[in-house]
Amino acid sequence: MTMVSAEEGPAAGPTVLRMLLGAQLRRLRESRGVTRENAGWEIRSSESKISRMELGRVGFKERDVADLLTLYGVTAEQERAALLKLARDANNPGWWHRYGDVLPSWFQSYLGLEAAAALIRSYEVQFVPGLLQTPEYARAVVLLGHSTAGPDEIDRRVDLRMRRQELLSRPRPPRLWAVVDEAALRRPIGGPQVMRGQLEALLKATRTPNVRLQVIPFAAGGHAAAGGAFTILRFGDQDLPDIVYIEQLTSAIYLDKREDLDFYAVAMERLCVEAEPPERTPEILERMIADLDPS
Repeated sequence: MTMVSAEEGPAAGPTVLRMLLGAQLRRLRESRGVTRENAGWEIRSSESKISRMELGRVGFKERDVADLLTLYGVTAEQERAALLKLARDANNPGWWHRYGDVLPSWFQSYLGLEAAAALIRSYEVQFVPGLLQTPEYARAVVLLGHSTAGPDEIDRRVDLRMRRQELLSRPRPPRLWAVVDEAALRRPIGGPQVMRGQLEALLKATRTPNVRLQVIPFAAGGHAAAGGAFTILRFGDQDLPDIVYIEQLTSAIYLDKREDLDFYAVAMERLCVEAEPPERTPEILERMIADLDPS
């Protein structure tokens, strides 16, 4: 397992650090033949608490980690120090913590996963993917869902979305492979001028090495993802499973079971086949831009 720390940059957010530490603790426990129940008893807790720790879904008390390392026979000072430091780093808040006043807790989890992903594959049916939105388009989208919010709150929500996009231009950025329904690109969110600017930004994005964009045309009819938008996140560390993210109006679903992952992976592959090939995307976008301004 590759050890990472919070100082290694945007990719090493607290979410992925918890997942890495949890995976390491699970491996150590299994190698010693210790049950989750016995591990929970050792830290004055329960089997379910150990399960949540090993999945990276809760924070870590340094004392608990130290007690578990002793139970698992980890006595080498250097190894213990590295894992205890990982526990401390995993409790540090992510950059998005400062937006807590406008950020629901269920979406904070997604931001941590997105920041840590090596590959982000998404299907969008209603809007342009958030990582590719212009500030003007993002503002129009935010206003649709928060029409009664004040100007300051709207500004913070738009700023948060722009901060997210920084991961695409950081050193060693993730790859973004987005499949977008033509309806999302034809719907004039914010009006024709805003939409024109958004389409031009997408056209520019197609020239970015780590971005691949495909369009599913109206002519394709029904397709593999009739159920709605979803995102598949893949991580660079082999200890971390893929995660499917499905956003709803007031919550989100995170799927990591193998049968769910396989189902959505097959759906994504079919979408990529049914969509126009990536090399045709610039031509499609240019035609849409021309349609917005026939002159």
